[in-house]
Amino acid sequence: MVVKVLLLLVFFAVTIFVGLYFRKRAGSVNDFVLGGRNVGPWLSAFSYGATYFSAVVFVGFAGQFGWRFGTAAVWIGLGNAFIGSLMAWFILGRRTRVMTNHLKSATMPEFFGFRYMSNALKIGASIIVFIFLIPYTASLYNGLSRLFGMAFGIPFEYCIIAIGILTAIFVVAGGYFATAVNDFIQGTIMLIGISAIIAVVLKTNGGLTEALGKLAAIPAETAKIGPTGGPLIEAPGVFTSFFGPDPISLLGVIILTSLGAWGLPQMVARFYSIKSENMITKGAIVSTVFGVIIAGGCYFIGSFGRLYSNMDIYRENGSVIYDAIVPGILSGMSEVMIVLVVVLVFAASISTLSSLVMASSSTLTLDFLRGHVFKNMSDKKQLIIIRILIVVFIILSSVIAIANYKGGVIFIAQLMGISWGALAGSFLAPFLYGLYWKRTSKLSVWCSFIFSSGVMTLNIFFRPMFPPIIQSPINAAAFCMLAGLIIVPLVSLISKAPPKEAVEHCFSCYEEKVSVKIKNDLG
Repeated sequence: MVVKVLLLLVFFAVTIFVGLYFRKRAGSVNDFVLGGRNVGPWLSAFSYGATYFSAVVFVGFAGQFGWRFGTAAVWIGLGNAFIGSLMAWFILGRRTRVMTNHLKSATMPEFFGFRYMSNALKIGASIIVFIFLIPYTASLYNGLSRLFGMAFGIPFEYCIIAIGILTAIFVVAGGYFATAVNDFIQGTIMLIGISAIIAVVLKTNGGLTEALGKLAAIPAETAKIGPTGGPLIEAPGVFTSFFGPDPISLLGVIILTSLGAWGLPQMVARFYSIKSENMITKGAIVSTVFGVIIAGGCYFIGSFGRLYSNMDIYRENGSVIYDAIVPGILSGMSEVMIVLVVVLVFAASISTLSSLVMASSSTLTLDFLRGHVFKNMSDKKQLIIIRILIVVFIILSSVIAIANYKGGVIFIAQLMGISWGALAGSFLAPFLYGLYWKRTSKLSVWCSFIFSSGVMTLNIFFRPMFPPIIQSPINAAAFCMLAGLIIVPLVSLISKAPPKEAVEHCFSCYEEKVSVKIKNDLG
């Protein structure tokens, strides 16, 4: 226990030191929120990956979907790496950096306000961000606290308080740049930790071939009902098959967790600070490799959860506590490995939490309070309010996490599904089309906002009334994202076109000519 505590204290000390060390680089709103748009490729790539993958993936998603899909769950990790990371960098990276800089927008709602010439859109988007980032943060708390409880026997509430205080200190002090540097450190810990855990899990089960053999011998549960209302595929080796026992739900999770990253404010914000052209390729490669190892590794570990039948993961009625699967796998490891895992997940979660609170507080300040509640806000006053709101956001999400834990309301994966469905479902299509298509109309953006946030809100309160295939928050979220990609162009074509001069001004940034060296372009 002494060694565990000492290692955690070292981690805490390094994290806080980074925050305090870079406080001088957070003296203005632009520096605090965007790092002065001057962050290098390695920091940006690691920050993107560390923000992407947290305790939500390692504990919640890996446990639940590894249990449900078997080794086919690894497809989710590969989708995260190649769709959520590689394609996002190449399709969104350059255009996001160029247009947001041209429009002088520091947040996604501010981008919507400038791009579609609508202050109301900016306010609407900021409200969606603030409301629906809270359940995502609560799910993150839940995953981390379960591991803390397993390793240290610390009550859930104390874990949350410790996480919140640590995050508040280094984010309030150092802003975006401190967050990026900590993400790099924490991402390195994640890479080492995941590799070590995979090795231990395989060794414990007799190697890869024997572990797969044991998993293949487990039959699918005959009582389980699939997403379309019929039984799951039941056949020998179903948990080691190519697409697993439930391909439709698997596809829904891949869409949610991969394509969803394109519409999340805390993810897209990483592209705002791209410094140069060569950073895009480097960032794409680094973040993709990071995703393959971290996300692919998490789901690979979770897929062997059924081999640990002695775990305390069942309720009295026989139902599975999905969030207890990964902690159960880890509980039988050595003390050294448990400490490594706790630090790994703590690192992943702190990096994601810092990005969430930064996105929420900056959005509420710059897009809602500035110019509406407070008519005249100096740069210094904006910075103070952002820092205050960071603390408020942490407190609110902590309360929800504790209430959810006490009431046993919902699993980690479902909490994240609600959040991602509302955010990415609302923002993905308007943001993507806004970067590429001049005809995108203001009305279509409103339709996307109302449809996705409305569907996910109704899913919370009236889930049994939904069609079976989208009763799950995860499938409902994937449905909202895909629907938005259809709703926005359809409504844009039948609604009034945006003012031509204003749109041309937005897209004029892409026509600016730059000079490059002959080694980069033969001309």
